[in-house]
Amino acid sequence: MLTLIRRLSLVTLFVLIGFAAGLVLTGRLRSAGEAAAQPEAAEQGRAAAAAPSRAQTSAIAGLPDLTQAAQIAIPSVPNISSQQIVRTPNSPFLNDPFFEFFGGQSPFGYRDRLQQSLGSGVVVSADGYVLTNSHVVGGAGAEVSVTLSDKRELPAKIIGIDEATDLAVLKIDARNLPALAWGDSSKLKVAEWVLAVGNPFGVLSQTVTLGIVSATGRNLQGSLESYVDFIQTDAAINRGNSGGALVNARGELVGINTAIFSESGGSQGVGFAVPSNLAKHVMNELITYQVVRRGTITGIELYPMNTRLAQEFNAPNAKGVIVSNLSQDSAAYAAGVRRYDIIVSFNNTPVEDATHFMRMLADSQIGGTVTLGLLRSGKTLSARLPVVQSTGGVRSRRR
Repeated sequence: MLTLIRRLSLVTLFVLIGFAAGLVLTGRLRSAGEAAAQPEAAEQGRAAAAAPSRAQTSAIAGLPDLTQAAQIAIPSVPNISSQQIVRTPNSPFLNDPFFEFFGGQSPFGYRDRLQQSLGSGVVVSADGYVLTNSHVVGGAGAEVSVTLSDKRELPAKIIGIDEATDLAVLKIDARNLPALAWGDSSKLKVAEWVLAVGNPFGVLSQTVTLGIVSATGRNLQGSLESYVDFIQTDAAINRGNSGGALVNARGELVGINTAIFSESGGSQGVGFAVPSNLAKHVMNELITYQVVRRGTITGIELYPMNTRLAQEFNAPNAKGVIVSNLSQDSAAYAAGVRRYDIIVSFNNTPVEDATHFMRMLADSQIGGTVTLGLLRSGKTLSARLPVVQSTGGVRSRRR
């Protein structure tokens, strides 16, 4: 009897355990079913909420779509090749100061050699005007050819060369060319996206590199002779890119690629371009007059200002340019300008520095007059001076 009771108890216990296990298993299955029953749309909604939109991704990347600007610019940037015969001395002591003292004449005679140059250019008119660098052309007697984007190679006539800005204008006999539209370089801002288009190393035609405007108004020479306020960019500019186009995001020409600063000889992210506004002015002058006419004031010598001179001459700051010397029979002296006067304004425009003054003077109307604001011993006065055509520029002393 006792054995029967024990057996019934064990059976009952097993039944209860099985029932409990069934409840647990059922609950888990129900939970799994409910989870599986969640709408797929909700999962997609959460995924969409977690992932940024296409616009947000673009904003995060910060990169505009410049493909259209590149497509506009590429057909307008041809390759330029130049060759000319130059006479060079046979002397192995060409740079020896001893021979320079005697006028640089070589006692070993001279020889003629073929000098070749490769670079880039920009088609700026549909009827065949091409803008490039003067150092790409080489000289007025060079033979120059232009290879267009459609592979046509045409001889080019040198219209004019301006070494002061390192620009040259060529003309080819062609029509309906893809001319690049001019942009306003004065509106360029630091960190604005730009493209450099050119022919690096003379073999990689119509190469496009991307960068930003690193700075504007760069004076590479650090002296009063420097007329160009270069655009600095980190877009890669290598040998052969000289004379090519610097283009903004709208596909407009904003500069002519001219130089690089490099310790290795290759691009290190420091390139320079002549601003398009200046390039356009120089081009028009060369086409019209074959030279670039620039205004100047005769008989005057200038020196850049600095903080030490500002303190010495009782000036409020280091802006302007100082008159270091002038001829007593000059128009400037007759107008009342004196030695050690500080020129602080030009036709009521404040003079920032020496380069700024030289640029405004060079762009002045030849035959007209300009009003200079002067600072002398802490007092302000003015003088009106005639502007004449420059044959060598205002004399200046280096820092």
